[in-house]
Amino acid sequence: MSAGHRETQRDTTCQTGAAVFLSNPLMSDVESDWSPIHDAAFNGRVLALQRLITQGNCVNLNTLDQVSPLHGACVQGHLACAKLLMENGANLNSSTVDGQTPLTEACARGHVTCVSLLLQHGATPVGTSYTSSPIHRAAAKGHPDCIGPLVQHGADVDQQIDQSGSPLHVACSNQHLSVARKLLQLGANVNNSVSGDLPLHIAARLSNPELVSLLLDHGADRSLRNLEGKRAQDLAPPKSLAERLLRQSGGIQNLTGD
Repeated sequence: MSAGHRETQRDTTCQTGAAVFLSNPLMSDVESDWSPIHDAAFNGRVLALQRLITQGNCVNLNTLDQVSPLHGACVQGHLACAKLLMENGANLNSSTVDGQTPLTEACARGHVTCVSLLLQHGATPVGTSYTSSPIHRAAAKGHPDCIGPLVQHGADVDQQIDQSGSPLHVACSNQHLSVARKLLQLGANVNNSVSGDLPLHIAARLSNPELVSLLLDHGADRSLRNLEGKRAQDLAPPKSLAERLLRQSGGIQNLTGD
């Protein structure tokens, strides 16, 4: 059998296999669209996955929610399965119904090796959704080690997303100090605004003195006001360490006596 014929056969399996599998009435509603190739990828069963691919199973077979086998491998951090799927033509940028790609899933779970592999194979670092992106997912879930590879491959450290703002806003909202520090080291704009709030406003409102100190050390402007006309110090709880930091200078060490 020629290589071309094998590819045609595999393409046909891709096109028809999904329709046959998804209409299987014997399977439960929850698992009716979870195929053997999804199961192998999700559970890290490399040999089973290799066998299924060799038998002509489609590496881009999607569930009803548009979850691919590569999504499953990246959710679980199964590097060998992810690599095998990519080598056999898996779509790196396929998106689920809620806009998640294999890369956003890997970033959300801190699977740095999967993140790097996806980027090296050409996965787009900017995301495909107005509500999420790989760098925002990493920031939200507290995975600073995923930030560097994303930025190295073209992710915008100041990318704005509706309601969420920049990755730095997201890191501060979730009080991930290490992520905020990483973003600032990579050049994030400390005075970026979302709906009028700067990262410093968020840190003050959350009464997080470590975040406040970090932002001030990187040039956050404590005099800037949000849409309500409030400065960061106006948002911090009265007499809190965060408020004292914002009203004085010299850093957190001077206020704590350390």
